[in-house]
Formats: sequence, structure tokens, C-alpha cells
Amino acid sequence: MSYYMYQASYTDSAWAAKVSNPQNRLDTVRPAVENLGGKIETAFYCFGEHDIMFICTFPDNISARAISMAAFSGGNLTAVKVTPLLTIEEAI
Repeated sequence: MSYYMYQASYTDSAWAAKVSNPQNRLDTVRPAVENLGGKIETAFYCFGEHDIMFICTFPDNISARAISMAAFSGGNLTAVKVTPLLTIEEAI
């Protein structure tokens, strides 16, 4: 399994929905990731350019890209950035 970092930014309306109805979005995202053979390793809200960051594992690039396309198509995100990651062992 390969690691991928996902960075995303929410729309104003998505933020408004989160304020009025707070919930753990991992519960919504996790089944879609798992259906593609992936796993969410960790996730964080962020300060700066993006609002949220996930580290996931997927069996291949196609599955990794499919989840970002699905997330972006929902209309709640203004940006999704996917970065393939290498473990230290893979890089040396």
C-alpha cells in the first residue's frame, strides 16, 4: 500500500454547515475510502492554505485519485491537492 496526503479547502457554505451542525466527517469519508481498498491513517484540521489534511493508504494511484475526484464532486470543497508520499525507507 502506498501513502497519499490529501489537502482540501472548504467552501463558505460547507463551513456554515459545519458550524450549524458539527459532526465528524471521517465517519462519512471512511466508507468511500475503504470501498476503494484504502485506509485513513490520520486527519487534521489545518491553519493556512488548506482547511483539512488526510494521510491515507491506497493500493494504487487510480484508487487514490478516484477518492479525490469523488470528494471534489460533492461541491463542498474549493480545492483538493493529492501528494503521493514515500516512506523514509522507500526514499533511501
